[in-house]
Amino acid sequence: MGAPPEPPSDCGRCPRLVALRERVRRDHPDHHAAPVPGFGPGDAALLIVGLAPGLHGANASGRPFTGDGAGDLLYPALHAHGFASAPCSRGPGDGLTLRDCRLTNAVRCLPPGNRPVAAEINQCNHFLAAEMRRPRVLLALGGLAHKAVIRALELRQASHPFGHAAEHSLPGERVLLDSYHCSRYNTNTGRLTPAMFAAVFARARQLVDGQGLPADR
Repeated sequence: MGAPPEPPSDCGRCPRLVALRERVRRDHPDHHAAPVPGFGPGDAALLIVGLAPGLHGANASGRPFTGDGAGDLLYPALHAHGFASAPCSRGPGDGLTLRDCRLTNAVRCLPPGNRPVAAEINQCNHFLAAEMRRPRVLLALGGLAHKAVIRALELRQASHPFGHAAEHSLPGERVLLDSYHCSRYNTNTGRLTPAMFAAVFARARQLVDGQGLPADR
């Protein structure tokens, strides 16, 4: 199946992000410096949602979670649980493929300070909603990504509180899993350990394979 719709490379919806994108293009002409599209098959059962591209990560490489510390934890976990053909992502053209898994971000463009504002998350929310039409299992990395997913599903935030390793039953026999974001800050401070992250992916693998029922907790 084809991939969900993506914002155009010259998307002008968010003036603050456009201004930063133009500055990055001047300062780093080798960077992607444009909205970062999702990566992986469009009909994947598992959709992993991050927050936004990092300056020298996805904003540079053009692939989600590629080029910074977040990918150093994510891609080995994907590979270990059968979702990726290799444990390392270098960028488009490296031959890496994802299996029954797709990666995307709640906001497709680099935000100042790696922190989008609510209006920017909302501007990108319909692209996220389009990504979520096919997957049976959603994995939100971090509280802001979780909130963006709940908004895109038009559900009540208060009924679906974020928590690491939390599971939320969704309409249509789908499930949302939560994890702390795999940022270098979270891993360096011990808030998220490789074992904690692996446990979330083990559960995602079970759900994708139809083992175990989703349960709110």
